[in-house]
Amino acid sequence: MNLVQLSNGARRLLAQVDGARLRILASYDSVYALATAAIADGAPLSAKIEPTDETLDYDEVWSGRSPFKILPPLDYPGQPWRVLVSGTGLTHLASVQRRDAMHHAAALGNETDSMKMYRWGTEGGKPAAGQVGKAPEWFYKGDGWCLRGHGDPLLAPHFAEDGGEEPEIAGVYIIAGDGTPVRIGFAQGNEFSDHKLERRNYLYLAHSKLRTCALGPELVTGRTFDKTCGRVAVYRGEEELWSSKIRSGEQNMCHSLANIEHHHFKYEQHRRPGDVHVHFFGADAFSFGCGLQLQDGDVMEVAFEGFGKPLRNPLLRVRQYKSLLTVRTLD
Repeated sequence: MNLVQLSNGARRLLAQVDGARLRILASYDSVYALATAAIADGAPLSAKIEPTDETLDYDEVWSGRSPFKILPPLDYPGQPWRVLVSGTGLTHLASVQRRDAMHHAAALGNETDSMKMYRWGTEGGKPAAGQVGKAPEWFYKGDGWCLRGHGDPLLAPHFAEDGGEEPEIAGVYIIAGDGTPVRIGFAQGNEFSDHKLERRNYLYLAHSKLRTCALGPELVTGRTFDKTCGRVAVYRGEEELWSSKIRSGEQNMCHSLANIEHHHFKYEQHRRPGDVHVHFFGADAFSFGCGLQLQDGDVMEVAFEGFGKPLRNPLLRVRQYKSLLTVRTLD
């Protein structure tokens, strides 16, 4: 079951993908409302689905020709600060090889910290059932304010050195009333970060991740996370500048999903009832690793098989500049 959240400003809708149509659902106008009702009743998500006769042309909505726009597939309506966006890196070999090359000079020929983290994952990231494995890398993206939907621009702020796509799958979760994390489903995403800043010094990784990111268009429920493949591309106008095949899922990663989820939710502050979590699982390829620097207006496209229509977002460089941000004191 694939769900899409929509809004035209005055009206918010929740729809189910029905071939070339989006079928509007009754009773709930958000995945959050639908999922929390299912959690409270101890029912599967599908039991709360009530399709109506109202439909929208999916292509028109996806292409921007409709008054309705696509929202991120899970949010906390009206309270974006109740959403924690985070991620796990160094989970895919191709990605860690590019990160390793970025940091190799600083390591003076020794094994880089990036490669060590990946090796620890290959050696202990998929423990036996019921066991705890090695902890993966973890990073913070922001709260729900940084989350964008299909078609929304991803921002490179005036202080950014760069901005580039990171095509990934993300898990989306709601914390139940008793503090239990509940996985609602998966969505394809563009984790988007500042690779030039990270390359300057790997200790700037935390700064490089504090950027907007995109998710969607669809929330995919009821599927496994064993393996998936797809394609990432960058367009400048009508020209395709770069593309690459991408892979994800547990068979293509050095950590199991259960191990990633354990190490994220083991922290008590990550189990606050009612909160939403969006957690990215790592990238397999990105254009910066192939020498491409994106320009203002370039469009990034992420498409994984089985995750619905592609996610497309333009890069927007913010030109406003302040030489120094000052803090006001309260005397």
